[in-house]
Amino acid sequence: MSFAELGLAPELVRALLERGYTEPTPIQAQAIPAVLGGQDLLAAAQTGTGKTAGFTLPILQRLSLIDFSRVNHKAKIRVLILTPTRELAAQVEESVREYSKHLDIKSMVMFGGVNINPQIQRLNRRVDILVATPGRLLDHIGQKTIDLSGIETLVLDEADRMLDMGFIRDIRRILPLLPAQRQNLLFSATFSDEIRELANGILKNPVSIEVAKRNTPTELVAQVVHPVDRDKKRPMLEKLIKDGKWTQVLVFTRTKHGANRLADQLGDAGIPAMAIHGNKSQSAREKALGEFKAGRLRVLVATDIAARGIDIDALPHVVNYELPNTPEDYVHRIGRTGRAGMSGEAVSLVCVDEHKLLADIERLMKRKLQSIVIPGFEPDPNAKPEPLRKPQPPRNPRNPQGGRGSAPAKPGGSGGKPAPRKPGAGGGNSGGGKPRFHSSGSRG
Repeated sequence: MSFAELGLAPELVRALLERGYTEPTPIQAQAIPAVLGGQDLLAAAQTGTGKTAGFTLPILQRLSLIDFSRVNHKAKIRVLILTPTRELAAQVEESVREYSKHLDIKSMVMFGGVNINPQIQRLNRRVDILVATPGRLLDHIGQKTIDLSGIETLVLDEADRMLDMGFIRDIRRILPLLPAQRQNLLFSATFSDEIRELANGILKNPVSIEVAKRNTPTELVAQVVHPVDRDKKRPMLEKLIKDGKWTQVLVFTRTKHGANRLADQLGDAGIPAMAIHGNKSQSAREKALGEFKAGRLRVLVATDIAARGIDIDALPHVVNYELPNTPEDYVHRIGRTGRAGMSGEAVSLVCVDEHKLLADIERLMKRKLQSIVIPGFEPDPNAKPEPLRKPQPPRNPRNPQGGRGSAPAKPGGSGGKPAPRKPGAGGGNSGGGKPRFHSSGSRG
């Protein structure tokens, strides 16, 4: 089946072909007709299978039928897409712009941690599609700088993550401000009981799509566990990167402080690395992510804030330097590789403190992960487990990503030909970088 056969406009098909996308993924093949038909949708798929294109393409198709030359320049926003993190919001809006490059459709991204004034100015011009985090959207609602009365389609993207991060109250404040008659699309990596409860309160006779088993990573990701003592993790990681000649690797830590420390230590070892987490300023986060996606940075060290917001077609390696406290987060972490039909490797460095976390992950996925001891790093069989250091709670528990409760806005602030592949992820190259990168940032 082709995208044209799904009923997409020639302008959309042309944009897809220019990105090397030739045929829809399973989630797209099922979601696009349902959205084009105006139905509500509850959809789940493995991360990296193209959920974003599954809703952006049919939304753009429906908007392409509007003659915007007859629409007032300050027309009401027609589509609202809510995402849990800044990175994911930026990624989704970038996809909207890429797919609509041959159409007269205007989009905007909105999140906290940056000056609100440029966003207010942008809202004074035509915006057809708004991609936003809930907290910053509520900032604008509170300041009466936005009108949501024209919303025809609401999308909740990564709805399970929004629930995990405590955004449910924000969402419930936003919903009554939208027109009662609208299309609702709920996309999620998993179908938890909480997600189904949320869906029941929002969706009307939805089409339900689930193209993969619950909480299972794509089969394109090879998973391996390396047992190691806690004080040997960093030397092991350096060995893996250097001996394996890894040119692009995403490393997950449990805490923000741990991410900063590991990035500095890797830099001291001659491995270019930067950290990204919620306490970094928006400019620092954008710089680190931009350098990594462009292939100029060898290692990006991240907390789980980045698990849903990094979208790179050919990211070859993900490392769990520390296992997450929640087994579902393991699935989201390793889902950063094995995307868009490409294979990838997920490596977990597991010490005695994390044996229970590993057991929880294996229980969730209903499989035993391959365990390989690396010579020279054999774990001490007499080592005793120690309590794990838990991630620090966000400074604003209601909205860890900035937005409502973030620092007040200040005037003047910043706001070879590839092989054809299936849509659903952004681009990125592998490559090395300069000897060392440092990135400091304030609360964001």
